[in-house]
Amino acid sequence: MTALARIPRPASAITGPLALASGRLHEGCGPARHTWAMLVAGALAGPVLWIAPAWATDRPEPCGFARFAEPGRFLFVTPDHRPDLLWCMEEALRSGAAPLVVADLPGLPGLTPVRRLHLAAEEGGSRAAQPPLGLILTPGEGGAPGVQSRWHMAPAHLPHADRWHLARRRDRSAPPADWHLSGHPSAWAFNKM
Repeated sequence: MTALARIPRPASAITGPLALASGRLHEGCGPARHTWAMLVAGALAGPVLWIAPAWATDRPEPCGFARFAEPGRFLFVTPDHRPDLLWCMEEALRSGAAPLVVADLPGLPGLTPVRRLHLAAEEGGSRAAQPPLGLILTPGEGGAPGVQSRWHMAPAHLPHADRWHLARRRDRSAPPADWHLSGHPSAWAFNKM
């Protein structure tokens, strides 16, 4: 266990059982990973920096996520080169200027970049009232090494109702768990599976 893993972290209560340690990097995966990130963004205040590759075709559409979070809070950054995605995230976390920094990645980062992002978020916490929260969105089932927590979200829609399956697959401070998530941003309902 590393020294970083042993330090107790204040958690940002997002909604229901979804709590994320501040000043750390968390992973969202699954087909509804963008919805998960919007759920987190909607629960926090302040600007959101969203980093995605310039060549990506599945960027968030403001009309689609307006029910989760105010679109005017988002600043979108679209680097042309793959290494610049993590560089942008590292610099944003280090600055502490945005309480939430999201990077939509085309693949899994290695352990060294993840550790650098943790350190950058900690440093950003010394420059801001609240340490920034870092979210990486990874394709498929995820699996980035060294993240504080890994969350998988997938649609489980019913006729005339939005519903998702949310799973905490890994967390350094809580066991794996599964929920059905339904409702809307001001009234989410979590039903443990």
